[in-house]
Amino acid sequence: MAVRSATMAYEDRVEPRDETLHRTRLGVADGETRLVTIVNVSPNGFMARSEEAITVGETVTVTLPVAGSFVAEVRWALGGRIGCKLAQEVPPALYQFVLAAMR
Repeated sequence: MAVRSATMAYEDRVEPRDETLHRTRLGVADGETRLVTIVNVSPNGFMARSEEAITVGETVTVTLPVAGSFVAEVRWALGGRIGCKLAQEVPPALYQFVLAAMR
């Protein structure tokens, strides 16, 4: 049996992402907001750049154009970037419009 690389295993489990360049604010647990740039998005999550630290495991709120506010969990943070999983999927009927507004 062939051994798969970690990269291949990662690619198998990750939903495809669409590139964006969308500035927005994340609401964080302390009631403050953090300015971020969402650099890629999917119906179930996003990656953003932030100059301020955001902690893994933190619950944030993000407002996506067209679709409104979503709660997300910060799943990873590395070098000013964070990966977040949305608690609820962006409705499929709206996703293409969300994406168009974020580009």
